[in-house]
Amino acid sequence: MSLRTTRTRLGAAAVAALAVGALAVGASPASASASSGYVNGAGTYTDDFGDEGTLSSSSYSSSNATCLWQQILWAEGATESNGSAYDFSDVDGHFGPNTTHATRNLQARWGLSADGLVGPQTFGRADSKLRYVSGSTASGEYLRVRYDGAQHDIDLLRATNGRYIIYSTGDRDTGSAVYAAYGYNSCD
Repeated sequence: MSLRTTRTRLGAAAVAALAVGALAVGASPASASASSGYVNGAGTYTDDFGDEGTLSSSSYSSSNATCLWQQILWAEGATESNGSAYDFSDVDGHFGPNTTHATRNLQARWGLSADGLVGPQTFGRADSKLRYVSGSTASGEYLRVRYDGAQHDIDLLRATNGRYIIYSTGDRDTGSAVYAAYGYNSCD
């Protein structure tokens, strides 16, 4: 094997290694928070949801993360398949037919692809409706934000570890404070 062939192979191997590294760095962070197990945020709060894992009837379909999404559907005044309002009794952490229909309805209203999947664009659109209430965006600090829905508001807390806390009934006076987790459902 000649020196030129060896350099060519080493150069090709280096380019391949860089490409793999770039893919790893540039890969969509959509599952970054899902792999950590929680809806997370850091720094500014208006970009916390866009890198979350996809929620659907087949992905994290029974979870507190789904419960958070259902609260957003309620806050937005989305409608169910029978035309009635998506009400708070529908918030159970289960991504079933009503949640899928209400998600499609909201996606269409927001001008997004109405596929019923809560991915980066849909969840990310919800970021634009988060409003500062109190606390700090600094790492390790509590931050209280409000989701400013078309019909209702939801209070959310980003804990010192970056995990979002929701209230299982949507009412911080009567509901249990729970993490918006992908791996379990304490909302039903």
